[in-house]
Amino acid sequence: MTSGVTQLLPVPDFYHSPHAAEWGYQADVQALLAAAMPWRQDHRVKPAGSDRVKIHLLLIDVQKDFCFPGGTLYVGGRDGRGAVDDNDRLATFIYRNLPWITEMTCTMDTHFPYQIFFPAFWLDGNDQAPPPHTEVTADHIWSGQLRPNPSVAGWLCNGNYTWLQRQAAFYCDALEKAGKCTLYLWPPHCLLGSDGHALAGVIQEARLFHAFVRGSKANMEIKGGNALTENYSVLAPEVLMRHDGRPLAQRNTQFVKTLLDADAVIIAGQAASHCVKSSIEDLLGEIVAQDAHLARKVYILRDCMSAVAVPDAAHPGQFAADFTPQAEAALARFADAGMHVVSSTESIADWPDLHV
Repeated sequence: MTSGVTQLLPVPDFYHSPHAAEWGYQADVQALLAAAMPWRQDHRVKPAGSDRVKIHLLLIDVQKDFCFPGGTLYVGGRDGRGAVDDNDRLATFIYRNLPWITEMTCTMDTHFPYQIFFPAFWLDGNDQAPPPHTEVTADHIWSGQLRPNPSVAGWLCNGNYTWLQRQAAFYCDALEKAGKCTLYLWPPHCLLGSDGHALAGVIQEARLFHAFVRGSKANMEIKGGNALTENYSVLAPEVLMRHDGRPLAQRNTQFVKTLLDADAVIIAGQAASHCVKSSIEDLLGEIVAQDAHLARKVYILRDCMSAVAVPDAAHPGQFAADFTPQAEAALARFADAGMHVVSSTESIADWPDLHV
């Protein structure tokens, strides 16, 4: 094995599962640093740089707004516990498999108040912002049912409102022609500077302890700041071009290379129906373009992610929107392509096609 460790490690004494449900929980960074040295020595854990097999753990958007019922876009799944339980399992997985995880990257969904997928960006026929969970099509724009908020034109496109209308309609058309989901207006979430933007406390705690024990970088990948495109995937925005033929955004080619250079990539996070799904789809596209057999180096932690399921306040027990079927269908596609759908309770050392 890469570290000399022959079995799963115990969970450290400082970790308490109830913290996974606490919005305000914060790790004691100095205490984690102090605990790392004896932990490394007691369990004979080697520095990450000496790993013979390089394993990269990719954690997608494990941020407070997604991970707690008090967040603006809580991913509760159908049972309502969703991301809370996912994070407990994920933190436990990190601690128990810490000797084999070489590097860890957390993506950070990062937004501003006016983005094309937020209600504030739009006005309806009564000059009011539409409610969250509204779908927007090009027909809505051309018919006048919805229009971009003129207030944003000054800083977004030098006051050229006609350009902005054309771009918004072009964007909706581009999504539909690409076979992607219709533009969907989400409640404002992960606003830069807000409490909801931060990582869930138990995940921050686990990633820092891993970094201190293994001497790793604790990487971050920021996504989602372009006002004119969604960015579900960490590897690419939804639309790359503007209606006038100029570039709108670009792929994250450097991070694609980072992932494909690893011997194995483990993926978990939120939400299985959206940002996780889109990130894996883009990674699979890159893999197929290079060598389809590389799909076998990808491992998806099925029990450390949940789908968006929005409860219907007017009809208890029902959902206003439920993307669980899309998440399940995506996992099936990924498995058919050669990726491994695994459980966090299994040791990395026992996973297929992974010889640590």
